[in-house]
Amino acid sequence: MTYELLLQEAEDNSIEVIEFTFESDCKAMIVDNIIAMSDKLITDKEKKCVLAEEIGHYHTSAGNILNLNIINSRKQELKARKYAYEKLITLKDIIKASYTGCTNLFELAEYLDVTQQFLKETLQHYQNKYGLYAEVGNYCVYFNPLTVCKYNY
Repeated sequence: MTYELLLQEAEDNSIEVIEFTFESDCKAMIVDNIIAMSDKLITDKEKKCVLAEEIGHYHTSAGNILNLNIINSRKQELKARKYAYEKLITLKDIIKASYTGCTNLFELAEYLDVTQQFLKETLQHYQNKYGLYAEVGNYCVYFNPLTVCKYNY
């Protein structure tokens, strides 16, 4: 999924996406139906990863969750991140990337058009969700180290 497709999804959900100058290191924030994206985000990869999470907040969060000392706020933050991880990188995407020749995290991040940090967090999310590996059809995806195997029945 491209940054442009995410912008279209936001528009389809009547969400306005604007650039904003934050005084802090904040990358983005959603208030009602407006997502303010930091004007310090340079690449479309960064913007895509951040926008996916903010769209995740639109679909999964409620109320003011700025205070992450509140457990419910942390839970909602995590829920939006999980939404973004699974939206931008599916297990099938990892399998396809493996079979197109991606051999390391850098190549995989480039292929998936995400930041390496976002990719690492996504792989950790999947490991937390599934354990050491997940089976998808005739494939097995091991998360650490990242390995894709095909079953030959």
